[in-house]
Amino acid sequence: MAAPGKKDYYEILGVSREATADEIKRAYRKLTRKYHPDANQGNADAERKFKEINEANDVLSDPRKRAQYDQFGFVGDVPPGGGYGGPFAGGGFNFGGDLFGDIFENFFGGAGTRSGSSGPRRGSDLEMTMRVTMETAYRGASREVEVPREENCPHCDGSGAEPGSKVTTCSACGGSGKVERAANTPFGRMVQVVPCTACGGRGKKIETPCKECGGAKRVRRSRKIDVKIPPGVDTGTRLRISGEGEAGRNGGPAGDLFIHIEVAGDSRFRRDGEDLHVRVDIEVPQAVLGTTVSISTFDGIEKLDIPHGTQPGSVLRIKNRGMPKLRDTGNGDLHVHIRVNVPKNLSARGRQLMVELAAEMKIDIAENKGLFDRIKDKFAG
Repeated sequence: MAAPGKKDYYEILGVSREATADEIKRAYRKLTRKYHPDANQGNADAERKFKEINEANDVLSDPRKRAQYDQFGFVGDVPPGGGYGGPFAGGGFNFGGDLFGDIFENFFGGAGTRSGSSGPRRGSDLEMTMRVTMETAYRGASREVEVPREENCPHCDGSGAEPGSKVTTCSACGGSGKVERAANTPFGRMVQVVPCTACGGRGKKIETPCKECGGAKRVRRSRKIDVKIPPGVDTGTRLRISGEGEAGRNGGPAGDLFIHIEVAGDSRFRRDGEDLHVRVDIEVPQAVLGTTVSISTFDGIEKLDIPHGTQPGSVLRIKNRGMPKLRDTGNGDLHVHIRVNVPKNLSARGRQLMVELAAEMKIDIAENKGLFDRIKDKFAG
């Protein structure tokens, strides 16, 4: 709840105390369109309500001010009743969070500059995730993505006024969009610079708000943006597209769009940084006598000579056939892991040849033992 005698900013905006920043923003925009003085000329209640809405938004849209308001029920001012109530109760200075910094920022112009809406402000950055195949990561590509974002209203060109309507300088702030407000604090009487509530910090008074944006100056649009994916990207790579974030305010630059890359696995290869790993199966005679195998890569068929006497588990390397190096020239390597298939079912002729080979190499095998020896080995095992 708000401190005694203080306004309940959540109630003014019609949101719960757990409302998100987006929910507060939507509520604020809806209410300002409804109670804007230019749309309610001569209505004192609407003007008073409009001022309360801007005051509430000024606090709840600022994370630091909102935290202070939630904890103490006020921002900057000494609680009603005099003395040192609220955060100073009990004679001790419990500043809780960053209240000390807030007080000095608010009353010496820091927060006024930060929160005021009349000066140019950079647009927010946007982030999204893009999932690509390993082959796309190998070759690079161009992908079109749809990005929802806030842009300057094209109907009023971001002015907030219906084209052709009258726009005058706000008499309350003289066009600066800011006014000074004096308040008593534990450190004495100080002057705080705050957005002008009469014009909502615009510095201008609009005769007829824009019918498209309701005077908010901005609209939400989805834009298709071409994203260049360079060869060699990996999961965790972040691409930056300058100026494709949300539009800036009051002539400020647009934010940036950041694309977080996720690379899917591939049935052929295992990736380890810039190197690729592949498994190749060969038969026993090929391992013994050597052979040449064909390996399917992202660039086509690669021939690999396997030397005679290659052992199971051997790893052969093909240089520069791995992934492209993202921040350098060249490629990683392709590592070929050799697996030797041992035949389980041989023909009679094949078995006889293996027996002869074993005899030639003087290797003890089951066929060289008599029936009594094989029975003895079976029971001994």
